[in-house]
Amino acid sequence: MIVPLAATLRRQARSAWHLVVTELSGFGVVGGLAFLVDLGVFQWLYTSTSAGAVLAKLVSTIVSSTVAYVGHRYWSFSHRARTGVRREYVIFSIINAITLLISLGIVAFVRHGLDQESALILQIANVGSIAVTTVIRYLAYRQWVFPAAEKVTPAPVSAAVAPSAESRSAA
Repeated sequence: MIVPLAATLRRQARSAWHLVVTELSGFGVVGGLAFLVDLGVFQWLYTSTSAGAVLAKLVSTIVSSTVAYVGHRYWSFSHRARTGVRREYVIFSIINAITLLISLGIVAFVRHGLDQESALILQIANVGSIAVTTVIRYLAYRQWVFPAAEKVTPAPVSAAVAPSAESRSAA
């Protein structure tokens, strides 16, 4: 009895680990693609149109966030529950806005709170803020945007298959 239980637990742990690795891999690829889209759209808008830096950044962020949402919905978290595009995108956007504020807060604290002006120190703060908010986004997306599908517990086979006493006596 203990050996099959241990084997089952090992199999479930491997399966769970495989799922997390698959999700994290997809999350990283989609995030990298969205990052490149953000850079490309910003560069194109700022250098090829009359858009200023702030407008270019706003548009590039919206476009790259939409790319990230689509990639996460249809690839990174495709095996999870579907709760509606509108609902998912709104929550996705709220999470991104909150994590943007966290990133801005970290960089602002280092710049103004710690009075650091070094580009290297500020870039380290920026990279640190990206690392922190990436973890937050991954966990928040899994919890609220793309929740786990509810497991349906099947009825016991014996209750579903076994004829009732009334049906046996009628036969």
